[in-house]
Amino acid sequence: MNRRTRPLLAAVALTTALLATSCSSSGSEDDKDPSAEDTPSNPPAATAPGTPGTPSATGAPSTPATPSAPSTPTATGTPSAPAPSSAPGTPGGSTPAQQPAGARWQPTPGLAWQWQLGGGVDQSVDVPVYDIDGFENDASVVASLHAKGRKVICYINAGSWENFRPDSATFAKALQGSDTGWKGEKWFDIRKINELRPLMAARFDMCRSKGFDAIEPDTIEAYNQNSGFPLTGDDQIRYNRMLAELAHERGLAIGLKNDLDQIPALINDFDFAVNEECSQFDECDRVAPFVRAGKAVFHVEYKVDTDQFCAKAKSLGFSSMQKKLELNAWRKPC
Repeated sequence: MNRRTRPLLAAVALTTALLATSCSSSGSEDDKDPSAEDTPSNPPAATAPGTPGTPSATGAPSTPATPSAPSTPTATGTPSAPAPSSAPGTPGGSTPAQQPAGARWQPTPGLAWQWQLGGGVDQSVDVPVYDIDGFENDASVVASLHAKGRKVICYINAGSWENFRPDSATFAKALQGSDTGWKGEKWFDIRKINELRPLMAARFDMCRSKGFDAIEPDTIEAYNQNSGFPLTGDDQIRYNRMLAELAHERGLAIGLKNDLDQIPALINDFDFAVNEECSQFDECDRVAPFVRAGKAVFHVEYKVDTDQFCAKAKSLGFSSMQKKLELNAWRKPC
């Protein structure tokens, strides 16, 4: 399973660069195992975990072994179909109890992290934060990571329909627009908040029921893409704020994924940022307001090596690493 989001314009630029070197549009790394120098056959055992909420003393974990192929979502990861809302903006006709101020996790700048969406989660990586797929991992995985002192982020696609998810049939055809550029995915018509809100609430409820601490909502910048709908920036801000409200109602932190142009408008609504390739596209200064607000920026690069971006990333207070496009267990931290 490949990474889910990068603005389509950037994806086209990346594709062009890859074609120039006779690679496929998904990146040649997607089809091969990490190199021998990247992944030793006998990784050292993980050391004691750092304390979530404070920067890790050592951000560089042991390098994990090559993970297995991504698992197929099962019925255990299927959110139940939500009932129709009985009140506007209220999923299922009920409102989750509001959490006391400060009750949810607030990730701070500099926390080391692991982001793995492909394969069985390698839990030996010695970092205080894991970001993993919400559908493909059950509560036992989250509990095991918690037992090791980790905080766990629930990756959920919140901006586009995926035909391979177990709840795909709950999304009406009218909600689905143009292809996102990733196989089996179509942009949502985010103007239809009353229809999408209970469906997103069901996914967030799944994350909460499995014990996750936070949400990473993906593909949440449809307004500047060829979505198939006449979306505006205001449409996106309303939709993204709705997602933040759903998370906070459930006591979950939530990250703003990319969407750089709207950071000034949304920074107070989101608890951290997740960014792809700000170094490659010379955009990192635009994400820095999160750190100045005391909020973590979880950042990855795919094509730029660590010696080219780590110095600036560290100076900005980012939690940065290099990953492969398939987002398996391999990582090269700053």
